[in-house]
Order: sequence, then structure tokens, then C-alpha cells
Amino acid sequence: MKSAVKQINLKTALMNTLAYIIYLLITYLVTVHVGLAFYRNGRAYILNLLLGDEALTDSINRILLTGYYLLNLGYAAVMISFWKTIETYAELIASIGIMTGRILITLGIIHFFNMAVIYFISKRKSIHHH
Repeated sequence: MKSAVKQINLKTALMNTLAYIIYLLITYLVTVHVGLAFYRNGRAYILNLLLGDEALTDSINRILLTGYYLLNLGYAAVMISFWKTIETYAELIASIGIMTGRILITLGIIHFFNMAVIYFISKRKSIHHH
């Protein structure tokens, strides 16, 4: 009986570890890919909003990227502590899907928040120029 309990605990531990690894890998890849896309493509947008101020644009763009990475990767790491114990392969797939979905929603919210901040900065800057 004791060896059956150890085997179940080992299987559960391995499934949870596998879920964490897959989740963190997906999260890392998505976060880095999306962050770099925002960084590359967002520069022109920010530059336009900031009326051609390249130094401020580059500074804001780097700060946004750094903050984006820290927030998303930190959030992903913290979410693991709230993960329920996984005991079946169906739970493993469902858990990874739910946790990845949460990260993707968070990425979207952060993107729109950043865009709002940039918009308000540009409005403030254009008021000071007039």
C-alpha cells in the first residue's frame, strides 16, 4: 500500500512539474515575442505621439519593454503558487490552458494600459507646446 501512495505522489509531482515547465516556457516565449513586437512596431507610434522627440520615444519604449517583461514574468511565476494540484492528463492540459489564457489576457490589458499612458503623455506634451 505504501508503495502505491509513493507512486501516486511521484506521478502527481511529475505531472505538476511538467505543467509548470510547459506553462513557463509558453509564457516566456509569448511574453518575449509580443514584447519585442511591441517594442519594434511601437516606436513609430510613440514617436508620432511625442511629436518627433526621439530621445524621449526611445527612453519610454525601453522603459515600457522592461516593465512589461518584469510584470508578465513575475505574474507568471506568482500564478504557479495558486495552481491546483494536477492528477490527470486532462487536468494538466486544462490547467495549462487556463493559466496561459490568464497571461494572454494580462498581456492585452497591459498593452491597452500602456497605449493609454502614451496617449495621455502625448496630449500633455502637445498642450505644453501650444
